[in-house]
Amino acid sequence: MKLSASFFLFFFALTVSAQEFRDLGARLGAKASEKTTFQTAGPWKPVTDIRSDLVMVYGANDNRRMTFRERVESWRQRGYTTHFMTGIAWGNYQDYFTGKWDGKWHLDEGQKTMQGDTIWHGRLIPYIIPTRNYLAYFKERHIKPVIDAGIDAIFLEEPEFWGRAGYSEAFQREWQDYYGFPWRPQHESAENTYLSNKLKYHLYYRALDEAFAYAKQYGREKGMNVRCYVPTHSLLNYSQWQIVSPEASLASMENCDGYIAQVWTGTSREPNYFNGKAKERVFETAFLEYGCMESMTRPTGRKMFFLTDPIEDRAKDWEDYKRNYQATFTAQLLYPQIADYEVMPWPDRIYERLYKVSANSDEKAHIPRFYSTQMQVMVNTLNFMPLSENRVSGSQGISVLMANSLMFQRSPRPVEGYDDPQLSNFYGEALPLLKRGVPVSITHIENVGYAETWKDVQVLLMSYSNMKPLSPEAHIHLAEWVKKGGFIVYSGRDDDPYQGVQEWWNQGEMHYAAPSEHLFSLMGIPEKAAEGEYKYGKGKVYVLRHDPKEYVLKKGGDKKFVEVVEKAYGKLEQKNSFYLERGPYTLVAVLDENVVSDAPFTKKGHFIDLFSPELTYFSEISILPGQQGFFFDLTKIDKKRPQVIAAASRQYDEQTTDEGFRFICKSPLNTANIVCLYLPKDYKSGHFSLTDAEGNTVNHEMKVITAPANTLAGRLFWLSFENSPDGINVQIKKN
Repeated sequence: MKLSASFFLFFFALTVSAQEFRDLGARLGAKASEKTTFQTAGPWKPVTDIRSDLVMVYGANDNRRMTFRERVESWRQRGYTTHFMTGIAWGNYQDYFTGKWDGKWHLDEGQKTMQGDTIWHGRLIPYIIPTRNYLAYFKERHIKPVIDAGIDAIFLEEPEFWGRAGYSEAFQREWQDYYGFPWRPQHESAENTYLSNKLKYHLYYRALDEAFAYAKQYGREKGMNVRCYVPTHSLLNYSQWQIVSPEASLASMENCDGYIAQVWTGTSREPNYFNGKAKERVFETAFLEYGCMESMTRPTGRKMFFLTDPIEDRAKDWEDYKRNYQATFTAQLLYPQIADYEVMPWPDRIYERLYKVSANSDEKAHIPRFYSTQMQVMVNTLNFMPLSENRVSGSQGISVLMANSLMFQRSPRPVEGYDDPQLSNFYGEALPLLKRGVPVSITHIENVGYAETWKDVQVLLMSYSNMKPLSPEAHIHLAEWVKKGGFIVYSGRDDDPYQGVQEWWNQGEMHYAAPSEHLFSLMGIPEKAAEGEYKYGKGKVYVLRHDPKEYVLKKGGDKKFVEVVEKAYGKLEQKNSFYLERGPYTLVAVLDENVVSDAPFTKKGHFIDLFSPELTYFSEISILPGQQGFFFDLTKIDKKRPQVIAAASRQYDEQTTDEGFRFICKSPLNTANIVCLYLPKDYKSGHFSLTDAEGNTVNHEMKVITAPANTLAGRLFWLSFENSPDGINVQIKKN
């Protein structure tokens, strides 16, 4: 049996030290090292050389200063594997819209609002209706040249169709072709809104399917195995922002190899309701967003990169960026079956642009030294973050059902008889449990046909108040799961106007007033089941005749819902924190607004704080409600050999000899490094020598503590010095 490199990395991460894990990853070769990446439209620069495994060079166009191939080559010369990223819904494709490609203007293919206004992403850069003619252009001008340049991984990001769009002539033509009847203005009815958004979903599914199929085929003609990925916001975020995208359906697309989960402060700070109050809940929202993404590929085996961003698109201050970066960073690491990361987008704007020094000041400055050091410590841990069989603390096995059609019921104009403020019909099922320390997962209805989808799921929370099933086959799988012993808690009044849209449950031989009636009929439950408990096979269905939004829009509105979930599941472990160990790393998140406790999380041990730019040592950690922690557990290292615990740089060429220990640190220019080292007791003198790439002595500061008794046999050292992308050589002699 042939086992993958990722399997070996996972197995050894459970049994070996951090350095042995790094060494193993290096020995397994290039594909095993495709673990961390970032995107940039610029060439290599010393101030943005963040030392991930990969770089996604953005955009295939040449410019006045540098061609696409020259940009790619500038990164290759610095040792990076180069991939390609561009937008499929927008980009610098003016040669198409202005007629330079085929002699015809195509601005009519931009997405337009009811007022006839084009939705722009930039000058002459409209959000696009992906017609077949546009796809022919896109393949010729933006996929073929990239493969010709030797790039074998293509990332087509953000396939986005705005909810407020759907009025252009090009869209009307696509409507007639897809539905076989004339276009209907979406603002006139719930059904028109649903059908319009369903078409938008189809158009970008078709666009990606065709683009990826072309890339794969053209690559094969050149003897290349081209891999294709979709960087995309979560289904949760797109639904909140009223954007339509293919989302979960892509995980089953033949030519799609995976995703980047575009989750960051900007998406996760979207307010939501809990206990009658609307506000930003960045950690909780990020946890659910990453859950949306992880669950798309969990049963299909496709690759998933998780993204975080040390800043965000909106202009805020550095303290705001730092606080929310820690929240989203922690949330992503609480999914221990994902260990590939886009460590940041656009390093140029992070390192080179000016942002406010505080919320109450108009003064702007470059990234503070302490924040760039902390950020680089965090980023460099991702290069070696192991997979883990451990699970975040709390009652496992409770999952919320989601469907792509969440996006279909979103409208910029009120729909009579329907109201779902801030997507409360989703958060109404998730937040009452998450806020009680229950790590709810996500199940995508598009994946219920995969056996792996149901692994570890005991209770499924579902509602058709804010989404609808796109096929009757999904109900067959749901009913079979209940029959085998699964439990469903169904919440819904089933009286919203989208229940009657033109769909499979009311077409042909189907005559159901609501899709839930079809599901209930398969299980021998009355189609219009009253609130109560129903048995089917070895499982049960608990029906609550309330829309989930009612659980969060009113203070205390979730009491009965939680009681029913606990009846289905058994005793819930209710608490105010999440805790996870991944190899040598410890993660903690403490929840505010908690009905169980407002106490801090505390734990004794021997830890290095990885959110601290000083890499502070603690013998006891204490995390307050609303905060998160990220630590290196010193008890998990190999005490017999020297090693780097953490650093604001990436280390290369680590060597242990009879004379001592040496390595090279590389990180962006104009940033400060902090390196925490463990040295065994035979390094008595602790003699350090630091030189740059030209052999010049490098000034540095050092502090040392004797390692805690009964924990480590040696000492801990902290080195601080200026970073260099060319490398700082560190040599330590034993005596």
